[in-house]
Amino acid sequence: MAARVSRRSFLTTSLAAGGALIVGFGLDGVGRAGAQSIPDADRFLGKSLAPDMVDSMLAVQRDGSVTVFVGRVDVGTGARIALRQIVGEELDVPLERIAMIEGDTALTPDQGGTGGSYGVARGGVQLRRAAATARQALLGMGAQRLGRPAGDLEVADGVVRGKDGSGSVSYGELIGDRAFNLKVDAAATLKPADRFRFIGKSLPRPDVPEKVTGHHRYLHDLTLPGMLHARVIHPPAYGATLVSVDEASITGIGGARVVRIQSFLAVVAEREWDAVRAARALKAQWSAGTGLPDHAREFEAMRAAPVVRDQEIAKRGDLAALTAPPAGTRTLAATYRWPMQTHGSIGPSCSVADVRPDRVTVWSASQNVHGFQGTCARMLGVKRDRVRVIYMDGAGSYGANGADDAAAEAALLSKAVGRPVRVQWSRQEEHGLDPKGPAQLLELRGAVDKDGEVAAWETQAWLPISTANLPNTPLVSLDAAGIPQTQGRASGLIYQNVDPPYAMPNLSAVVHWVADAPLRTAPLRAPGKIANTFAVESFTDEIAALARVDPLEFRLRRLSNPRGVEVLKRVAARMGWQPRPSPRPVNRRAAVLTGRGLAYVHYKYEETIVAMGMEVAVERATGRIRVTRVVAAQDCGLVINPDCVQAQLEGNILQTLSRALHEEIVYDRDRVTTVDWASYPILTFPEVPKLELEVIQRLDQPPLGAGEAASTPVGAALANAVFDATGVRLRTVPFRPDRVKTALAGRS
Repeated sequence: MAARVSRRSFLTTSLAAGGALIVGFGLDGVGRAGAQSIPDADRFLGKSLAPDMVDSMLAVQRDGSVTVFVGRVDVGTGARIALRQIVGEELDVPLERIAMIEGDTALTPDQGGTGGSYGVARGGVQLRRAAATARQALLGMGAQRLGRPAGDLEVADGVVRGKDGSGSVSYGELIGDRAFNLKVDAAATLKPADRFRFIGKSLPRPDVPEKVTGHHRYLHDLTLPGMLHARVIHPPAYGATLVSVDEASITGIGGARVVRIQSFLAVVAEREWDAVRAARALKAQWSAGTGLPDHAREFEAMRAAPVVRDQEIAKRGDLAALTAPPAGTRTLAATYRWPMQTHGSIGPSCSVADVRPDRVTVWSASQNVHGFQGTCARMLGVKRDRVRVIYMDGAGSYGANGADDAAAEAALLSKAVGRPVRVQWSRQEEHGLDPKGPAQLLELRGAVDKDGEVAAWETQAWLPISTANLPNTPLVSLDAAGIPQTQGRASGLIYQNVDPPYAMPNLSAVVHWVADAPLRTAPLRAPGKIANTFAVESFTDEIAALARVDPLEFRLRRLSNPRGVEVLKRVAARMGWQPRPSPRPVNRRAAVLTGRGLAYVHYKYEETIVAMGMEVAVERATGRIRVTRVVAAQDCGLVINPDCVQAQLEGNILQTLSRALHEEIVYDRDRVTTVDWASYPILTFPEVPKLELEVIQRLDQPPLGAGEAASTPVGAALANAVFDATGVRLRTVPFRPDRVKTALAGRS
């Protein structure tokens, strides 16, 4: 029997070699984010961080409690409870005995950035295998301790015991505060679905009570001893450089001082309000900007831009019917435009940094703390292992917003002043400076033969190309400070779902990659797939209308995926769908026109499947669209926590309705002009429609992710419903009342 070792002596002598039962991942499940919310979390410093080791992801304490370490982070998706359910299931440990540390580069393994709906689909699967490996090891230890064959034993409530109920030993006794020193076994036996205790149940999220009562500690609430508050003065025009600064202009504000590094300009102060006052009062002279292109010609410029390369997404058959249609064949062409949009985080970005000669600590709401660790090390000229980045909850981001920019600015300023510094962006900075979801332009052509079959389909898309192996989205203040960084563009896998999911014999889908975009870009929720599905599913309806076929029947006839057929049929049943072609007969004298529409997506063609139906009312006099009802069915495989997935469905739908109805970044020749909620409106509470949602549980399938997929069919379902109601096809987002009114008047 192994000798007992105290926790403190074990941690000081053994953790460097790997200690504690550790299973690594990237999300927090205790309720408050980050290691700082767990008492004495730094006791785990020195443990393994290797993603293939059990000890990187999970630790069992002597009292039988379990700590899980996850490299990805929970940005509001509910992963903190879902991942605990996964660990609790495989180890058979009550969830109240499981703590979680997420997104801490000193304590959690690098599992890549949080995004792509991969938190549970990949990170959760890693965690489950690690926990299953740990369970197998515990059974082996228990067999040795109890002197019985492992096959005669089982685990229950953190104890290894005989299946006949005789003899038991706790996890804490077997491995508490010691390491497994095991690699994760990819073939470890997983608990079968018929024995699930936690997976598949709608268990409450531990973070919600404190959030709704105002007690949750966000990054914005973090203070450190000796901390200074900072405001960065960003250039007034794109590409402007700092000519001079009058430091005497803020001498009347006690304790405020100027920090300048080339064109990087900021003020710091003991009190935040003094920093705000100083930033407003500071007199600085800037050069003229380098200028932005004409926003009104954004899509024309994309279409005319030099193409870096073409990427063939799909190709089969030939497209002769498009250029030389046989007798009785009708052709159709349409252009769809999706605008540049902001992440629009409700709370502007914030960060706190403490840069010392021997170490750097940054607290950030970044979705990629390990990525920013490398960025921070490069910009400060220190070794990566001297930088620790700790995730704390921000206001959500849906991709890469301004979090890394604020963190870089805090680190630069802390190094300059030798004290911890907190940087807080304003609303105007968040809307004006955060990286944007890029604009997308798609041109589609189709041919329908005399029998109503699709004789040919062509998609051409013009998209800004992403830079291969870009370490991070270039940060605005590093350029201003003259600090070298890899230049390039990030936008995510925006080419996916550019081709239709339906059986068509003659098909071509090509992306024309253009070199640049007017503003910085970054992945924005379901990057690219929303615009691509908007075009593809709108055009599917346009072809069905040309063929005078019911839109649902048109899709079902060409869809072979049985799970896809099921979600469509579920939506149709819930809507009470009556087969008929679109549009419905329009009463030209009616003040309000009503209609229905649907859309379908197989996300990335290998992940979650969603069908969505929508009912709308369009006011003829104002052009205002009211979405009255949304029905959706989603198949994302194994659902760990149905309530969390339901909430994700709701959030996807409402956010994308907002993007389709209201949101568009506008800029003049100097800067972004849509920098507040008046100029960049979002969906309001009175606009929220009735939501009827079905989540299909598939206990025998892997989880596929729920954070993005339901966004993708929203724009198309909305456009198709408006067409059904009015006979007018909207192809340019957002569907603002003025655009709709013009279209209804026949001037589109």
